[in-house]
Amino acid sequence: MNVPVDEGLFISMLLKLMNVKKTIELGVFTGYSLLATPLALPQDGKARLSRKENKAYQIGVPFIKKPGVEHKINFIQSDAMSVLNDLIADGNEEGTLDFAFVDADKENYLNYHELLLKLVRVGGIIAYDNTLWFGSVARSEEEEMMDFERAGRVHLMKLNKFLASDPRVELSHLSIGDGIALCRRLY
Repeated sequence: MNVPVDEGLFISMLLKLMNVKKTIELGVFTGYSLLATPLALPQDGKARLSRKENKAYQIGVPFIKKPGVEHKINFIQSDAMSVLNDLIADGNEEGTLDFAFVDADKENYLNYHELLLKLVRVGGIIAYDNTLWFGSVARSEEEEMMDFERAGRVHLMKLNKFLASDPRVELSHLSIGDGIALCRRLY
């Protein structure tokens, strides 16, 4: 799914306010965030984008070529866990990212969190998308839900609860789009 316009505009403004130069997006799709991120970066900014398969990214390529921001993008065709582990194994990437946007497989959000805390600098932001999961995180477990809602709800409720008690981050939960959890790395 694409990031809604209000969420994309918010992320763009946040990147500009933070003077972000180096980002990563896990689970990039075809649309708004794919374009909003490189447009918000300065000319020397770099955005690493990852997705397990290439098809969705290729649909979005014409949209990033039109405004001339393709030079800011490094697309990595791989699963998010491998991308993060490779960056850490490189040995030169820890603490170098200003911003991370996570919109990948929800069951791994907690695993991504641990790895991203190594890669994002102190004061940097990790943003988790879909943390309200169609409003299901606020509904009773007994309420009727589709199977995918119930499955995602379990993972996102664990994430939300964990982030609320993680002393390494300052948390702000926003109810734009389908919910964004913003985590500012404290140490």
